[in-house]
Amino acid sequence: MSDASPAAAAGDVESLARLLRGRRAVVLAGAGCSTESGIPDYRSPGRIVRRPPVQYQEFVRSRAARVRYWSRSAIGWPRMANARPNAAHVALAELEHAGVISGVITQNVDGLHHAAGSRRVIELHGALADVRCLACTTLETRASYQARLLAANPDWRVNADTTRAEPAPDGDMEIPDAALESFVIPECGTCGGVMKPDVVFFGENVPRARVDDAWRLFDEGDILLVAGSSLTVYSGRRFIHRAAECGRPVAIVNIGPTRGDDVACVKVEGRVGDILPELAALLS
Repeated sequence: MSDASPAAAAGDVESLARLLRGRRAVVLAGAGCSTESGIPDYRSPGRIVRRPPVQYQEFVRSRAARVRYWSRSAIGWPRMANARPNAAHVALAELEHAGVISGVITQNVDGLHHAAGSRRVIELHGALADVRCLACTTLETRASYQARLLAANPDWRVNADTTRAEPAPDGDMEIPDAALESFVIPECGTCGGVMKPDVVFFGENVPRARVDDAWRLFDEGDILLVAGSSLTVYSGRRFIHRAAECGRPVAIVNIGPTRGDDVACVKVEGRVGDILPELAALLS
């Protein structure tokens, strides 16, 4: 998302409010809800991504790939852990409390919807705040695993060339490969297995049970409201397809084009942090 992009006119927000008034909406939230909290994404206009995101099969098969991920994540995690909800998150929580929306299906992994007070959130791609063993499925908090990462590498953090570090959207940092050679990855404390952040990597399927939960929430809404997503990833776009099939109205708030614009009843061009608070003020 770009701060320089124009916010939607007040009339556009009023059109959205008219569409929602007297109905229940389900929200599909994307990266645009997180960028305004300082969490970067992969697709904002003008953003340059210098390396591709970690792939699931590469992470599972390659220790080198795991070293790259966890070493970078050890530096990048504090940025994610310290992120705070923005006006868009707060507005969605207010709309839920007011009975305007039934809940949020989010493609984000930062936990900021919960932190803002949203009660019903389906985290479609998981949560970075948790780490899970690929062998025995033991769950550990990311804060606990971070402490183990740093304890296992007491000198590495000091010696790593973090002055060149740049943030990446998947919660890690870009650092030189030379800083990775001595990095130690803690194993699962229960079985000694491989630990992975409890999020859906590229090339990995969303768990079936989570998809089913999302569909149950989707079915409770009269309208699908897309907030801050270009709908590029199929795991989110599938809800647009279902809405079109069943004749459910779709409304979109986003900067720039989305892959759902052709089916939207209302498209409001602007920052979700500007538009959603206006919407909440009109409907709460």
